[in-house]
Amino acid sequence: MRSSSEIITVSKRATKAAGYSWGVAEEVGKNIDILELIGIAGIENLKSYLRDIQKKTPIGPHAIELQNKIDNECLCPILTGVCLIDDFKKVELLKEINFFNVSYPLLMIPFISRLSFLIGKRVSINIDEHVFRFNLDKYMFSDSDVNSLVIKKAKNIKVSTFENDDSFTQEVWDELYALSTDTFVEENEKLKTTAAGAGLEDND
Repeated sequence: MRSSSEIITVSKRATKAAGYSWGVAEEVGKNIDILELIGIAGIENLKSYLRDIQKKTPIGPHAIELQNKIDNECLCPILTGVCLIDDFKKVELLKEINFFNVSYPLLMIPFISRLSFLIGKRVSINIDEHVFRFNLDKYMFSDSDVNSLVIKKAKNIKVSTFENDDSFTQEVWDELYALSTDTFVEENEKLKTTAAGAGLEDND
């Protein structure tokens, strides 16, 4: 089994060799380690993508818009992810963003996880028929088995942000609060003389 250090180092070097900057390559190295840790084929997706773009120049969006596409070209998942992070305030403002024709979109997942943390809200990403949900970089849910999945191209990716609304009703909250009051102890004369701080004089 390869260590995290090996995965990060080799992924970083391979990404740099493909023409990306060292800063982006560093991010990709950590991202691939994250994908492998959560059971997604990060190494396989990265290897396949980097092989596909040999002697090509990857293209990403210049800025985040409601609809993001490049005519007759596929968006780079790495540069698209970087753009999402760099423009996270606009992502939060727009609430729902679409990307069309994205190569190896599973490589975007760690960027979306970080995006959720940066804006402090839940984020979901729909990759064609696959749905992933993220909660402040702490939890990821997928509606399908993607453990060994390699997606070469996604026709449509939708990124949505959600307000942090309570998952419970006021009635449920009131009932729980009522249960919590069972810990309250009524004050009596004995408590006044034996509780912490009792018997101390105010010397001020």
